Amino acid sequence: MQPEAAPRRAADELPVRGADAAVFRPIRGGNAFEETVERLLQALRLGVVGPGGRLPPGRELARRLGVSRATLREALATLQSAGYLESRRGRYGGTFVVSAPSAASLPPQARSRPAVVDLEDVLQFRLVLEAGAAEAAAARALTRADREHLTGLLAGCTGAGPADYRRLDSRLHLAVAEVAGSPSLTTAVADVRTRVNELLDAIPLLPPNIEHSDRQHAAVVTAILSGDPEGARSGMAEHLAGTAALLRGFLT
Repeated sequence: MQPEAAPRRAADELPVRGADAAVFRPIRGGNAFEETVERLLQALRLGVVGPGGRLPPGRELARRLGVSRATLREALATLQSAGYLESRRGRYGGTFVVSAPSAASLPPQARSRPAVVDLEDVLQFRLVLEAGAAEAAAARALTRADREHLTGLLAGCTGAGPADYRRLDSRLHLAVAEVAGSPSLTTAVADVRTRVNELLDAIPLLPPNIEHSDRQHAAVVTAILSGDPEGARSGMAEHLAGTAALLRGFLT
Protein backbone atom coordinates (compact mmCIF):
# COMPACT_ATOMS: atom_id res chain seq x y z
CA MET A 1 0.00 0.00 0.00
CA GLN A 2 1.40 3.37 -1.05
CA PRO A 3 1.98 5.91 1.74
CA GLU A 4 -0.49 8.76 1.84
CA ALA A 5 0.79 11.80 -0.04
CA ALA A 6 1.47 15.01 1.79
CA PRO A 7 -0.89 17.86 0.93
CA ARG A 8 0.26 19.90 -2.01
CA ARG A 9 0.96 23.59 -1.63
CA ALA A 10 -0.59 25.95 -4.13
CA ALA A 11 2.04 27.43 -6.41
CA ASP A 12 1.48 30.87 -4.94
CA GLU A 13 1.18 29.76 -1.33
CA LEU A 14 3.88 31.24 0.87
CA PRO A 15 4.18 31.11 4.65
CA VAL A 16 1.20 33.06 5.99
CA ARG A 17 2.13 36.22 7.85
CA GLY A 18 0.30 39.36 8.98
CA ALA A 19 -2.61 38.93 6.56
CA ASP A 20 -3.49 35.72 8.34
CA ALA A 21 -3.85 37.52 11.65
CA ALA A 22 -5.70 40.40 9.97
CA VAL A 23 -8.39 38.14 8.52
CA PHE A 24 -8.59 35.44 11.20
CA ARG A 25 -9.11 37.93 14.03
CA PRO A 26 -11.75 37.73 16.78
CA ILE A 27 -15.33 38.35 15.72
CA ARG A 28 -16.94 41.11 17.76
CA GLY A 29 -20.55 41.16 16.55
CA GLY A 30 -23.55 39.20 17.73
CA ASN A 31 -24.00 37.20 14.51
CA ALA A 32 -21.26 34.65 15.06
CA PHE A 33 -22.25 32.22 12.30
CA GLU A 34 -22.81 34.85 9.61
CA GLU A 35 -19.65 36.75 10.48
CA THR A 36 -17.60 33.55 10.53
CA VAL A 37 -18.79 32.73 7.02
CA GLU A 38 -17.96 36.30 5.96
CA ARG A 39 -14.46 36.12 7.47
CA LEU A 40 -13.71 32.77 5.83
CA LEU A 41 -14.88 34.06 2.44
CA GLN A 42 -12.67 37.11 2.93
CA ALA A 43 -9.68 34.82 3.47
CA LEU A 44 -10.49 32.96 0.26
CA ARG A 45 -11.14 36.03 -1.85
CA LEU A 46 -7.96 37.79 -0.70
CA GLY A 47 -5.87 34.68 -1.33
CA VAL A 48 -4.75 34.44 2.29
CA VAL A 49 -5.32 30.73 1.73
CA GLY A 50 -5.24 29.94 -2.00
CA PRO A 51 -6.75 27.04 -3.95
CA GLY A 52 -5.16 23.80 -2.76
CA GLY A 53 -4.17 25.42 0.52
CA ARG A 54 -5.23 24.16 3.93
CA LEU A 55 -7.05 26.23 6.53
CA PRO A 56 -5.66 26.30 10.07
CA PRO A 57 -6.84 23.37 12.25
CA GLY A 58 -10.38 23.73 13.57
CA ARG A 59 -9.43 24.23 17.21
CA GLU A 60 -6.88 26.92 16.33
CA LEU A 61 -9.20 28.65 13.85
CA ALA A 62 -12.08 28.75 16.34
CA ARG A 63 -9.74 30.26 18.94
CA ARG A 64 -8.50 32.92 16.54
CA LEU A 65 -12.00 33.89 15.47
CA GLY A 66 -13.33 33.75 19.01
CA VAL A 67 -16.23 31.45 18.12
CA SER A 68 -17.31 28.02 19.32
CA ARG A 69 -16.21 24.86 17.54
CA ALA A 70 -19.88 24.22 16.72
CA THR A 71 -20.25 27.61 15.02
CA LEU A 72 -17.06 27.07 13.05
CA ARG A 73 -18.21 23.59 11.93
CA GLU A 74 -21.50 25.05 10.69
CA ALA A 75 -19.69 27.78 8.76
CA LEU A 76 -17.21 25.34 7.23
CA ALA A 77 -20.03 22.96 6.27
CA THR A 78 -21.85 25.82 4.54
CA LEU A 79 -18.80 26.69 2.44
CA GLN A 80 -18.18 23.03 1.67
CA SER A 81 -21.74 22.72 0.38
CA ALA A 82 -21.17 25.81 -1.76
CA GLY A 83 -18.09 24.18 -3.31
CA TYR A 84 -15.43 26.47 -1.89
CA LEU A 85 -13.94 24.03 0.63
CA GLU A 86 -13.47 20.30 0.98
CA SER A 87 -12.69 18.13 3.98
CA ARG A 88 -10.05 15.40 3.72
CA ARG A 89 -9.37 12.67 6.23
CA GLY A 90 -6.16 10.92 7.13
CA ARG A 91 -2.74 11.90 8.32
CA TYR A 92 -2.56 14.86 5.96
CA GLY A 93 -6.22 15.71 6.19
CA GLY A 94 -7.94 18.94 7.08
CA THR A 95 -10.08 21.56 5.38
CA PHE A 96 -8.76 22.60 1.97
CA VAL A 97 -9.68 25.41 -0.41
CA VAL A 98 -11.20 24.24 -3.67
CA SER A 99 -11.90 27.62 -5.24
CA ALA A 100 -12.32 31.27 -4.32
CA PRO A 101 -15.75 32.90 -4.57
CA SER A 102 -16.28 35.03 -7.66
CA ALA A 103 -18.78 37.73 -8.52
CA ALA A 104 -20.79 35.21 -10.55
CA SER A 105 -21.39 33.15 -7.40
CA LEU A 106 -22.84 36.07 -5.47
CA PRO A 107 -26.55 36.86 -5.29
CA PRO A 108 -27.77 39.59 -7.70
CA GLN A 109 -28.13 42.17 -4.92
CA ALA A 110 -24.45 41.72 -4.04
CA ARG A 111 -23.46 42.48 -7.63
CA SER A 112 -25.40 45.72 -7.97
CA ARG A 113 -23.57 48.87 -8.95
CA PRO A 114 -22.40 50.95 -6.00
CA ALA A 115 -23.53 54.50 -5.43
CA VAL A 116 -21.01 57.07 -6.62
CA VAL A 117 -20.48 58.32 -3.06
CA ASP A 118 -19.70 54.77 -1.90
CA LEU A 119 -17.23 54.28 -4.75
CA GLU A 120 -15.39 57.51 -3.98
CA ASP A 121 -15.31 56.69 -0.28
CA VAL A 122 -13.68 53.32 -0.93
CA LEU A 123 -11.18 54.70 -3.44
CA GLN A 124 -10.10 57.59 -1.20
CA PHE A 125 -9.77 55.37 1.86
CA ARG A 126 -7.75 52.86 -0.14
CA LEU A 127 -5.41 55.57 -1.45
CA VAL A 128 -4.67 56.88 2.03
CA LEU A 129 -4.09 53.40 3.47
CA GLU A 130 -2.08 51.75 0.72
CA ALA A 131 0.08 54.69 -0.32
CA GLY A 132 0.90 55.19 3.35
CA ALA A 133 1.62 51.48 3.76
CA ALA A 134 4.07 51.52 0.85
CA GLU A 135 5.84 54.58 2.28
CA ALA A 136 6.04 52.99 5.75
CA ALA A 137 7.35 49.73 4.33
CA ALA A 138 10.13 51.54 2.43
CA ALA A 139 11.10 53.45 5.57
CA ARG A 140 11.65 50.28 7.61
CA ALA A 141 14.79 48.17 7.86
CA LEU A 142 13.34 45.06 6.24
CA THR A 143 14.43 41.60 7.28
CA ARG A 144 15.50 38.97 4.81
CA ALA A 145 12.15 37.26 5.36
CA ASP A 146 10.31 40.51 4.56
CA ARG A 147 12.24 40.87 1.32
CA GLU A 148 11.64 37.28 0.28
CA HIS A 149 7.96 37.63 1.11
CA LEU A 150 7.59 40.67 -1.15
CA THR A 151 9.65 39.36 -4.03
CA GLY A 152 8.00 35.94 -3.91
CA LEU A 153 4.50 37.40 -4.11
CA LEU A 154 5.57 39.84 -6.83
CA ALA A 155 6.89 36.93 -8.88
CA GLY A 156 3.69 34.97 -8.36
CA CYS A 157 1.50 37.87 -9.44
CA THR A 158 3.54 38.96 -12.45
CA GLY A 159 2.24 37.31 -15.60
CA ALA A 160 -0.53 35.44 -13.79
CA GLY A 161 -3.56 34.43 -15.82
CA PRO A 162 -7.00 36.05 -15.46
CA ALA A 163 -8.34 33.20 -13.32
CA ASP A 164 -5.73 33.79 -10.58
CA TYR A 165 -4.76 37.41 -11.06
CA ARG A 166 -7.19 39.12 -8.71
CA ARG A 167 -6.31 36.81 -5.82
CA LEU A 168 -2.54 37.09 -6.35
CA ASP A 169 -2.80 40.85 -6.80
CA SER A 170 -4.64 41.05 -3.48
CA ARG A 171 -1.93 39.05 -1.71
CA LEU A 172 0.81 41.30 -3.05
CA HIS A 173 -0.97 44.43 -1.85
CA LEU A 174 -1.50 42.83 1.55
CA ALA A 175 2.20 41.93 1.69
CA VAL A 176 3.14 45.60 1.34
CA ALA A 177 1.02 46.36 4.40
CA GLU A 178 2.46 43.38 6.27
CA VAL A 179 6.07 44.47 5.87
CA ALA A 180 5.15 47.99 7.01
CA GLY A 181 5.12 46.44 10.47
CA SER A 182 1.69 47.54 11.74
CA PRO A 183 -0.89 44.79 12.37
CA SER A 184 -3.65 47.41 12.57
CA LEU A 185 -2.67 48.72 9.14
CA THR A 186 -2.70 45.21 7.69
CA THR A 187 -6.19 44.66 9.09
CA ALA A 188 -7.45 47.91 7.59
CA VAL A 189 -5.91 47.14 4.18
CA ALA A 190 -7.44 43.65 4.21
CA ASP A 191 -10.87 45.12 4.90
CA VAL A 192 -10.68 47.82 2.26
CA ARG A 193 -9.27 45.35 -0.28
CA THR A 194 -12.33 43.17 0.23
CA ARG A 195 -14.50 46.16 -0.66
CA VAL A 196 -12.32 46.99 -3.65
CA ASN A 197 -12.50 43.42 -4.95
CA GLU A 198 -16.29 43.55 -4.86
CA LEU A 199 -16.06 46.56 -7.17
CA LEU A 200 -13.40 45.00 -9.41
CA ASP A 201 -15.50 41.88 -9.84
CA ALA A 202 -18.14 44.04 -11.53
CA ILE A 203 -15.82 45.20 -14.36
CA PRO A 204 -13.84 43.32 -17.03
CA LEU A 205 -10.31 42.15 -16.34
CA LEU A 206 -8.37 43.81 -19.18
CA PRO A 207 -5.05 42.30 -20.36
CA PRO A 208 -3.42 45.72 -21.08
CA ASN A 209 -4.29 46.82 -17.56
CA ILE A 210 -2.78 43.64 -16.12
CA GLU A 211 0.48 44.27 -18.01
CA HIS A 212 0.53 47.87 -16.81
CA SER A 213 -0.20 46.80 -13.23
CA ASP A 214 2.64 44.28 -13.35
CA ARG A 215 5.10 47.03 -14.23
CA GLN A 216 3.73 49.30 -11.51
CA HIS A 217 3.88 46.51 -8.93
CA ALA A 218 7.54 45.95 -9.80
CA ALA A 219 8.29 49.66 -9.43
CA VAL A 220 6.62 49.84 -6.01
CA VAL A 221 8.40 46.75 -4.70
CA THR A 222 11.73 48.01 -6.04
CA ALA A 223 11.24 51.32 -4.23
CA ILE A 224 10.38 49.52 -0.99
CA LEU A 225 13.38 47.23 -1.21
CA SER A 226 15.63 50.20 -2.05
CA GLY A 227 14.48 52.15 0.99
CA ASP A 228 12.82 54.91 -1.06
CA PRO A 229 9.68 55.99 0.88
CA GLU A 230 8.71 58.80 -1.49
CA GLY A 231 9.16 56.60 -4.54
CA ALA A 232 7.11 53.83 -2.92
CA ARG A 233 4.30 56.23 -1.99
CA SER A 234 4.14 57.93 -5.39
CA GLY A 235 4.41 54.60 -7.22
CA MET A 236 1.56 53.11 -5.23
CA ALA A 237 -0.55 56.24 -5.65
CA GLU A 238 -0.05 56.13 -9.42
CA HIS A 239 -0.96 52.45 -9.50
CA LEU A 240 -4.13 52.99 -7.47
CA ALA A 241 -5.09 55.95 -9.67
CA GLY A 242 -5.16 53.66 -12.71
CA THR A 243 -7.48 51.20 -11.00
CA ALA A 244 -9.66 54.06 -9.77
CA ALA A 245 -9.99 55.42 -13.30
CA LEU A 246 -11.25 52.07 -14.58
CA LEU A 247 -13.73 51.70 -11.74
CA ARG A 248 -15.10 55.21 -12.26
CA GLY A 249 -15.34 54.62 -15.99
CA PHE A 250 -17.24 51.37 -15.75
CA LEU A 251 -19.34 51.97 -12.65
CA THR A 252 -20.38 55.63 -12.72
